[in-house]
Amino acid sequence: MIIRRPRLALVAVLPLLAAACSEPREPRDTGAVSADSTAASGLRQSIESAAFTPPTPTAAEAGAAERAGSSAGAVGGALPAEATADPAIVRAQILLDRTRFSPGIIDGLGGENTRQAIAAFEKANDLESDGELDAAVFAKLTSADGGRVLTDYTITAADAAGPFIGAVPEDIEAMARLETVGYADAREAMAEKFHMSEALLSALNPGVDFGRAGQTIVVAANGPAGLSGEVARIVVDKTENSVRAFDAEGVLLAFYPATIGSGEMPTPSGSHTVRAIAPEPNYTYDPSRVTYGDGKKKVVVPAGPNNPVGSTWIDLSRDTYGIHGTPDPATIGKAVSSGCVRLTNWDVEQLASGVKPGVVVEFV
Repeated sequence: MIIRRPRLALVAVLPLLAAACSEPREPRDTGAVSADSTAASGLRQSIESAAFTPPTPTAAEAGAAERAGSSAGAVGGALPAEATADPAIVRAQILLDRTRFSPGIIDGLGGENTRQAIAAFEKANDLESDGELDAAVFAKLTSADGGRVLTDYTITAADAAGPFIGAVPEDIEAMARLETVGYADAREAMAEKFHMSEALLSALNPGVDFGRAGQTIVVAANGPAGLSGEVARIVVDKTENSVRAFDAEGVLLAFYPATIGSGEMPTPSGSHTVRAIAPEPNYTYDPSRVTYGDGKKKVVVPAGPNNPVGSTWIDLSRDTYGIHGTPDPATIGKAVSSGCVRLTNWDVEQLASGVKPGVVVEFV
């Protein structure tokens, strides 16, 4: 895969040809949560009023948790297949998102990304850093931000206009024939706009046509899209699968869960620098330079949020490597990349807002 680089003295404002570090798109989680309007109203109230309550597991649950090596109350513990959104976890995830300790996708299910975000928040606030959603974490989150975590949003004509492309092709050549690799539908667009899973969005808005302008829906009340300062250093932790952004004084500006490379397609080591930032990058698949996929020829996939490298590309001084978005936010931290560092689209956009060429990127 080849990068068509912009002039390095400027932050790129035109599409950039992204590097060989993405993998084929995985199936999108479109599972709906069954709920009627009364249940949705109750869910909203439960999320807004949620507080930490110590879990009281059954003997069987406690035994299973002990065998799994984690406490029954740990957010990072294994979730059963039939798990549904926990109001307390939804509230905590939104508050973490607003304080720039990203849990990745807001789904109310917890998991490893949420556990890591909590651990990073605990460390930054001089709490025991165990990654568990406990009373101390909840008190710190809610005392710093007592605002509502859900809000009403009226779907605009621009939201409803798309473009929406239906099922995103899995074949890279078919993807390259599109004019843009847009969202599959309005529900996916609305979920990503507010950092949510489609299932949680549907649970809060049962039966809603997300493609109809003028309709008011319930969504996560996210914080500012940008960072609170300029990024001077980025640290990619390959063991933890995370990205941290620091300012010139060493103050932590943001924490993000990440997908990184595998043993066969490793993420770089050592220190590198940012060369350029490109919103809305295109993507080149070159079978002579990649080890995944079964494409037979070199193709250029147009820009769009469901492009294999997502909505933003942060180009690194290590040729063909970068920090970029993803078409599948639910897979962040749960898969491997082809060497690059992958974040949710909203996280990489936030990170890019505070990054300029020359910023140091350390891989540890």
